[in-house]
Amino acid sequence: MSNVIDYYNQYDEWGRLEREPVEFQVNWHYIRKHMPTGGTVLDNGAGPGKYSMELAKAGYQVTLTDLTPRLVGIAEGKANELHLEGQFDGFHAADARDLHMLEDEQFVSSLMLGPMYHLQEESDRKRAVKELNRVTKKDGLVFVAFMPRIRHILTSLVSPDNWKPHDEVDAILQFAQTGCFNHADQGRFTGAYYFDIEDINPFMEVNGFETIDLIGSNAGALLNQTHWDYWREKGEVEVREIIDLIIERATDPYILGVSSHLLYIGRKK
Repeated sequence: MSNVIDYYNQYDEWGRLEREPVEFQVNWHYIRKHMPTGGTVLDNGAGPGKYSMELAKAGYQVTLTDLTPRLVGIAEGKANELHLEGQFDGFHAADARDLHMLEDEQFVSSLMLGPMYHLQEESDRKRAVKELNRVTKKDGLVFVAFMPRIRHILTSLVSPDNWKPHDEVDAILQFAQTGCFNHADQGRFTGAYYFDIEDINPFMEVNGFETIDLIGSNAGALLNQTHWDYWREKGEVEVREIIDLIIERATDPYILGVSSHLLYIGRKK
């Protein structure tokens, strides 16, 4: 996993969610909709802690883990900067496949909004989900992010030079079969895994969860900067109405394939 750590050591993940606010707003809307009113929460693979900070502000007691020590340090700094340190029970540099520092059934709800992107081996994906299951209380909720394979195929066809080796059809066809993507340009998003949408719910269910919903976190990824600039010129009211529309339609199964990220919502059996 060293390539993943290297990537996030130089990438501004907090800034990505600022630059792509629709994804965060959609996810946060549905997290708050389904979450219990309080309790202990795990943000596993939290990156710099964007969701953790909102959970802390909302009164939850949060434990944060991430593979990259640099991001864990940034998250701890953010908590101190926002005077939220009292809402955190710990900041851990940890692999999602091994959460040995956490107790069984410790959390009323658990988030895992990153690790599934980077586990290219099925055995590793199962280990991560089983660990999430272990640390979550019975009937506790989980929120797990996935990236859909068909969306990345379409993205590759639209912008092949940005997604090498997907500037060659043979590479795209191979990806369509395996879901594994390794960027040919050094320092770019790599070590990634993309799910076929129809496999997500069964994968989670066979590993101990009951499906509540699967939503499209960011169908708005279809809109590029030019598109957003057009709507911003119309005014902030129109932009807010567009974001509200995307949030409302996020549960529509017909938009899952065009969303850059998906959010699985489930309950531990």
